[in-house]
Amino acid sequence: MEFLNQMLEHAAGQPWIYPVLLVFFFIDGFATILPSETAIVGLSALSLHSGEPNLWILGATALVGAMAGDNMAYMLGRKIGLTRWKWMRRPKVQKMFAWAQYELDKRGAVLIFTARYIPWGRVAVNYVAGQTGFRHRTFFLLDAFACVTWVAYSIGIGLLAGQWVHNNPLLGVGIAVAFAVVLGIVVDHALRWWHKYLEKKDHSKEAAAAAEAPTAEKSQKAIVGVDRSKPAG
Repeated sequence: MEFLNQMLEHAAGQPWIYPVLLVFFFIDGFATILPSETAIVGLSALSLHSGEPNLWILGATALVGAMAGDNMAYMLGRKIGLTRWKWMRRPKVQKMFAWAQYELDKRGAVLIFTARYIPWGRVAVNYVAGQTGFRHRTFFLLDAFACVTWVAYSIGIGLLAGQWVHNNPLLGVGIAVAFAVVLGIVVDHALRWWHKYLEKKDHSKEAAAAAEAPTAEKSQKAIVGVDRSKPAG
């Protein structure tokens, strides 16, 4: 165990770790094949024990990589659409795209911010934002704000969970990652529930509007042909 702890601390102090992490976070922005949340949480917990990697550089690396990956997904959505690759045509992925398009039309700013915390959700939202022609400048600013909060949130989890174990960086990293996974599942389900709740409210409003439309139409027909210049009676 001591040997593994030393190896972990040694790797975290190497200068090459930041370029590797930059690519790591970048790919996760448009492919979601790498667990970027667990990486930043685990390394934050490790930094609490050994001082490496540097938290400021780690945070900046994660921020730049995440924003670059999200904007790459946006550009891919604009250039290739939502059906070019085989994985995009899977029913589950198409369902996610449909959900993202609906939510983006209804509440784009809220969706871009909250989707950053939903791994598959953020990829779908980023692609759909590009495909539907969502204004890029607006997307960039909203995504930047979302990524800043996401980085701070992830580092905070790592520091909090890492405090539970002293003198054992490897165990601290393991606990931090496990804590992040559990909390991530909770946040993911909470955000999905909230968006479904908002969607139900939208449907209720649409149904109410549809029910009122015939009544308004009948009232309009009833007054057709009436000479409004003469008083009733």
